Amino acid sequence: MNLLNKNDALSLAKLRDVLIRLEDTIIFALIERAQFAHNECVYRPGVYEFGDGYQGSFLGYLLREMETVHARARRYTSPDEYPFTSPLPGPVIPALDFPSILHKNNINVNSDIMDRYLQDILPRICVPGDDLNYGSSATRDVECLQALSKRIHYGKFIAESKFMNPAEQNEYIRLIKAKDRDGLMELLTNRAVEAALLRRLRRKAMIYGHDITENGEIVLDDSAQQQNQKISPDVVVDLYERFVIPLTKEVEVDYLLQRLDGWQNPNDPGQCGDQ
Repeated sequence: MNLLNKNDALSLAKLRDVLIRLEDTIIFALIERAQFAHNECVYRPGVYEFGDGYQGSFLGYLLREMETVHARARRYTSPDEYPFTSPLPGPVIPALDFPSILHKNNINVNSDIMDRYLQDILPRICVPGDDLNYGSSATRDVECLQALSKRIHYGKFIAESKFMNPAEQNEYIRLIKAKDRDGLMELLTNRAVEAALLRRLRRKAMIYGHDITENGEIVLDDSAQQQNQKISPDVVVDLYERFVIPLTKEVEVDYLLQRLDGWQNPNDPGQCGDQ
């Protein structure tokens, strides 16, 4: 997504293209993590001494160190990137001049993403036990977490795009002023799009989760699925249905509930959004 172009950043068609590409990123990241055992000690604080006073887990330490490097490359100056750790250093290269795309907000759900990843996702994609691949496991964890974070926080862009639609803006304003979370959730929801997403996701997980033969064929019969699949399509679909989609919509609703703060309605100059 070219976030230097405001029209691209708020185009629903382009936003959906981004979300579809992120499906690929997330599935492949999960497959890469699933090749290693759970390695529970990676997530337990106090197992290792880091020499700088850090008392958390190895995953927390690695995530902080990687995000520190990424921050120096100005990753977190982009409106679609949200770090798990703070504070972080500033970039060593000049910041880009992004247009004003999103309304000012303080929404960051990375703590929820981390909790769900550790408690629900990891145990379902990894075999139990310890295979000593701690560095590889944590590196893949970081990739999974960052991909999930980016996908879920794109809910802000979806919400802004829908809010700016003249055909629905008055209804959004009415629901926001009434603080009607359920009404906003219903207005935001497109069940046909969600159903198509889940069907597409299952097909992708089935294909990406198998090796391609020398003849370029993908064997998808039941016995091959049980024997050779790298990740269960059911797990991927369930991850989206129970976690990614609902949390994305929570981000959308939370964003909209802050959308009128200090906002001047251009169609009604005498009316401020926070009145």
